[in-house]
Amino acid sequence: MTTVRELAEIWAELLGMDPGAIDEDASFLRLGGDSVLAVRMSALVRRRLSVELALSDVTVEITLSGLADLVARRGRDGAAARALPVDIEHRADPDAPFPLMPLQQGYFVGQHDGWELSYDSAHFYADMALTGVDAEEAEETLTDALHRLALHQPTLRARITPDGMQYVLPPDAPGAIPRPRVLDLRAADDTDVRAALEAVRAEMATTGPNPLTGPGLDVRLSLLPGGRGRLHTAMSLISMDGWSATVLNRELLTLAADWNAVLAPLEVDFGDYVTSVGRLRRTELWAADRDWWWERLDDAPSPPALPLRTDPRDVAPTLMDTREARLDAARWTALREQCAAHEVTPSAAMLTAFAVVLARWAGHRRMLLNTLQLNRLPLHPDIHRTIGAFASTMLVPVALGTGRTFAELAAAQQRTFGEHAAHNLVSGVEVSRELARRRGTTRPVAPVVFQSTLGMDAAIGERQARSAGPLGTLDFDDFYHQLRTPQVALEARFWEMGEEMAVAFSLVAELFEPREVDAAFGGLVALIETLADGAGWEREIDLPAASEPDGTGGGSVLSGGGPARGDAVRGGGDETAGPPRDELEQRIALLWEEILDVPVLDRATPFFTLGGDSLLAVRALARLAKDVGVAVRVRRFLDAPTVAGLAAAVREQGFGG
Repeated sequence: MTTVRELAEIWAELLGMDPGAIDEDASFLRLGGDSVLAVRMSALVRRRLSVELALSDVTVEITLSGLADLVARRGRDGAAARALPVDIEHRADPDAPFPLMPLQQGYFVGQHDGWELSYDSAHFYADMALTGVDAEEAEETLTDALHRLALHQPTLRARITPDGMQYVLPPDAPGAIPRPRVLDLRAADDTDVRAALEAVRAEMATTGPNPLTGPGLDVRLSLLPGGRGRLHTAMSLISMDGWSATVLNRELLTLAADWNAVLAPLEVDFGDYVTSVGRLRRTELWAADRDWWWERLDDAPSPPALPLRTDPRDVAPTLMDTREARLDAARWTALREQCAAHEVTPSAAMLTAFAVVLARWAGHRRMLLNTLQLNRLPLHPDIHRTIGAFASTMLVPVALGTGRTFAELAAAQQRTFGEHAAHNLVSGVEVSRELARRRGTTRPVAPVVFQSTLGMDAAIGERQARSAGPLGTLDFDDFYHQLRTPQVALEARFWEMGEEMAVAFSLVAELFEPREVDAAFGGLVALIETLADGAGWEREIDLPAASEPDGTGGGSVLSGGGPARGDAVRGGGDETAGPPRDELEQRIALLWEEILDVPVLDRATPFFTLGGDSLLAVRALARLAKDVGVAVRVRRFLDAPTVAGLAAAVREQGFGG
């Protein structure tokens, strides 16, 4: 079989096409591909053709003939042209602890109240209506399916240690297997049913599963009159990402639909992936990506200067507010076709639309956005079927030009996004830490987030089945969800729900005027509608004249336009430079030296300047609490992250008094 024929079959598998219908000059993008599918394509090429491709090589614009030429060159170059300089390896001890990924670390610190806009649990909650439920069989079916799934997917048995490591419990360990809870409301009247469901929803949305103390997954089933029901799931973001949530739902319902169903074995697990990716940090390729990012940080823009009602530091949210809309199946199909015709991915188009709305809201055209990436490096073909917290973030600058059509803006943004995504071995969390260090702040540097999982269903494979055996049939039109992510003021999310596209704002309501949020979300939906119709692509986009924020008004906190409360030391202690002054400061300095492996000679040198990060800060505070018997909150430490400041915080708790 020729290389072109083999590649055509891979494309056909990913795109749901007949291999013979794929023209060699057609681009992956024009045929319906996107960046998510491109990553999976790399994994399939690696497995079937024994050729590794660089992530920067496999762009969505590549043609079949271009890919065949690239595979031929890489095949001739052999090992000298390795795309990723690591192979995935099985851990010698599957039960041994392994590190948290960077984004997991951020969520972990957030659960310790380490950031402004923090929550005691970072998690995603959803519930969906069921019809035709067999109430006599449903509980046993769900329990059995969840048990078998936890045997198949080790991450469902994962736990987090107090110092920020993760490990997997053996299946027979007490409490290792998540167990569902069932609420029987079949005999209740409508009023009692509504009250009971609201109570379950409020509890699960505000008190998420905590892998520090138990499973990172909470599954419940409400049995309702008339053969109806609701399936409730809450997933810890420390344990699972959005891709994993989709895998979990599909596999759980597959097992529920058929007692005899057997899932294809997994040759790797999340721990194998994490330890293998960890070795990337010792490679020249990782260092090159780091240098690429570091060279651009001094010119990085600020986040959008959205008007705020209050300083985020003064807010203690319990839930994120939500605005949501759907694009029906016909219009979603039309939007995809329009994107392909203009040679941009749906995700790039939605990122551009969100940026346009933000520019109009903030009054400036240049801004820094945080994007959530389904960043599963193609180290093994089973990675896309594995549950774990693979996701990463990536900072993306936006610079919208005036006098441009939407098609021109989207094409430019796709090029920018692709350029940055080609250097994704260094995570956005690590880049954000360095940017915060350079800007001298402990506040979030990119609190406005874009997330798109459009194309994920195709990348995973088969679409979500609607029938789940005794659990009944899923009703995608009756779906509720809540998101809680630390450090995020506003997040725009785009995903597929059945045959439709869903778009939502998740935001901290206390920060924004509701009318402004409604106007921005309405403007986004209206813009998307014009793109689906086709009329919006060639229309010149009306944008503010200002490129940068003016640094005034309530938006200065989000825009980073000047020091905000919390950027300077607020501890009230003497921050004069010099060596540690007393026994307590000396104990703190010695502890930092042990954790950071550097000399700590100046009581006024910030922890983060010495090489510390948020996870190490949590560990240092835990060690200090054990040593001196005083617990200092992470956020209080961030107010004055120096030896002198921490000593002052300890004394505030009564130490030595």
